[in-house]
Amino acid sequence: MSTVAVRSTSLPPVIPGLTRRVRPPKKNIPQTKQDRDHVLKAVREYMEDHRLVPPVPMLELQGHTDKIMSLYGIDKLYRDYTGVLLANETWRESLASVPFEKRLLLMPKCLRVESKCTAPFDEFGLLCKQCGLCSIQDFQNEAEKLGYAVLVAEGSAIVMSLIQTGKIEAIVGISCLSVLERTFPYVEAAAIPAVAVPLLQDDCIDTTVDVDWVWDYIHLTSEDKTRRLNLNALHDEVKTWFTPEALDSLLGKPTCKTEEIGREWLARAGKRWRPFLTIAAYQALREDPEAPISDDLKLAAISVEAFHKASLIHDDIEDNDAERYGEPTLHSEYGVGVALNVGDLLIGEGYRLLAEMQCASHIRSACLKIAAEGQRELCRGQGAELLWNNNPVALTGTQVLEIFRSKTAPAFEVALKIGAAMAGQLEETADVLHTYSENLGIAYQIRDDLDDLGDDSAADNNVSIRPSIILALLRERGKDEVADIMEALWNGTATTLPDKPTIRAWAEETGAYEKSQVLLESYKEAAIRALAEVEMPNLKGLLRRVIGKIFNELEIKGWCREIEMENSAVTAARRIEAAKEAEHLVPEPKVA
Repeated sequence: MSTVAVRSTSLPPVIPGLTRRVRPPKKNIPQTKQDRDHVLKAVREYMEDHRLVPPVPMLELQGHTDKIMSLYGIDKLYRDYTGVLLANETWRESLASVPFEKRLLLMPKCLRVESKCTAPFDEFGLLCKQCGLCSIQDFQNEAEKLGYAVLVAEGSAIVMSLIQTGKIEAIVGISCLSVLERTFPYVEAAAIPAVAVPLLQDDCIDTTVDVDWVWDYIHLTSEDKTRRLNLNALHDEVKTWFTPEALDSLLGKPTCKTEEIGREWLARAGKRWRPFLTIAAYQALREDPEAPISDDLKLAAISVEAFHKASLIHDDIEDNDAERYGEPTLHSEYGVGVALNVGDLLIGEGYRLLAEMQCASHIRSACLKIAAEGQRELCRGQGAELLWNNNPVALTGTQVLEIFRSKTAPAFEVALKIGAAMAGQLEETADVLHTYSENLGIAYQIRDDLDDLGDDSAADNNVSIRPSIILALLRERGKDEVADIMEALWNGTATTLPDKPTIRAWAEETGAYEKSQVLLESYKEAAIRALAEVEMPNLKGLLRRVIGKIFNELEIKGWCREIEMENSAVTAARRIEAAKEAEHLVPEPKVA
C-alpha cells in the first residue's frame, strides 16, 4: 500500500476573522479581493507618475481619482473607495519616515465578533481580552511590539486630542467609507500622515478588512530601502534575460540540436517567479538595492529557471500532459526519450552556470549545495506523488499539503537561498527563508489547484485524480452520493470521472471551496509571519511585498471569481439549509 509521510508539524491555525469572510462587501466596494487589489495596483502605478504632495485638497484628490478610474477602467460605483486608496498612497512616504513609537493604530470595535466578545470598554475604547476570535488581537499585539499606541475606538475627538499632545505624529487606521468621508477634513487640517484601510462593510457589526493591506501599512518604515523598488519593473527585467538573444549572449550559442531544444524550452513562456525570487532576495540583502545587476546574478537566476523548466518536462511526462503554455509539451513534440534527455541536460546546465560564476569560491560552493539539496527534496516530494499514483489511496488534507510542501516549496527555497548566498547573507537568513518558502510553496500549490479546477479549456473536461486539496476536502466533507463518488475516485475504483463543473458545484456546496480559500490565506499569512523576527527591514519589507505581487498576478480561471460574485445571501441560505438537514444545526442569526 502506498503511504505518504507526514511531518509532525501541524497546519497553521486559521487566521482570526477569515472564517467570516463569507460576508459580501458593501456594493460601493469591489466585490472580490482580486478586484480590490487591481484598484490598489492602479492607484500605486498612477502615483509612480504623479508624485502628489499631501495633504491633497478634496477637489484635487477627486480630480486625480477620476483620472485613475478612466485610465484603468474602474467602475464609477467605486469612486469613493478609489479616492480613499489614493489619499492613503499620497501619505505613504511620509508615514514611512515616522518612527513606530510616534504612530497610532486606530481600529473599530466592529471588527470583533460581537455575539461572542466579552471585552469591556473604558473611556478610551475596547480592552481586548486576547480571545483570538477576531483580527483585533493580532493587529494590536504586532503594533504594540513595534512601538505603536493602539486604540480600539470610534470618534475623531479622542484622536485629535492625542494629536494635540504631540506624542502622535502618524495614524494607521481601519474604518468604513462613511466615517472616512466625515473625518477627511480633520486629517487635512491636521496635516499629519494618515492612512486608513477601508472596512468591507459599514453596518457596524462583525465587519471584515483586507488583512494584508493592514499589515503592509503597519510595518511600513523608511529603514526598508527597498520600499520604493518597483517590483513590476524588476520582474519585467528578469523576463528579458530569457529571450533567445539574451540567453545566447549570456550562455553562448547552442552547439548541437539537443542544446537547441533545451534552449528553446528555457526561453519558452513562463512567469519567471523563481529567478525573480532570486533577484528579490539579493536586492533585499545587498547594500544598494537599486544598483545594477551583475552577469553572475543573471547566471544564478537563469540556473534556477533551468532547474524549474527541467522539472516541468519531467512532470509533463509523468502526468501524460499534452499541452504546456498552450503549446505541445516537449515529449508530445519530440517523444519521451528526447524530452527526458533535454530535462536532464537542463539540470546539468543549471549546475554548470552556478559552477562557472566568477564570485568567491565559498559562494559558488554554497549555491551548488543549495541547488543539490533542493533537487533532492523536490524529487522526494514528486516521488511520493508518483508512488501514490501506482497504488492510489485516500489522502487527508494534511497529507496532500505535505506533498505540496515537498514538491513545490523546494524550488522557491532554492531561488531565495541562492539570492541570499550571492549577497553573503545565507547563514543569517537560512532558517527564515526555509519557513517562508514552505508556506509560500504550499499557498502557491493551493492556488494552482483552484486554478486547475477552473480551467475548462482542455478537450477532456473530466477532473484528473491526483493529490489535490479540493478533492481531499470534498472527500472529508461530502455526504451521501458525493462521499461515495469521492471515495471511489480517490481509491481508483471509479468507473466514470466527474467533470470539472460538477466538482466545482460540490466544492461550493460543501464548503470545500471556502475552506481552500481560508487555507490559501492562512499559508500566505504564515509566510509573512515567518519574517516577524527578522532584524533586516529590507528583507522583511521586500518579501512581504513579493507575496502580494505573486498572488495578485495569478489568475484563477473563472470559477473562483464566479463564486465570490454570486449572491452571498442565497449561498449562505443554501449552506444553512444543508447544515440543518445533515447535522440539525440551528440557523445562524441574520445580519442587518
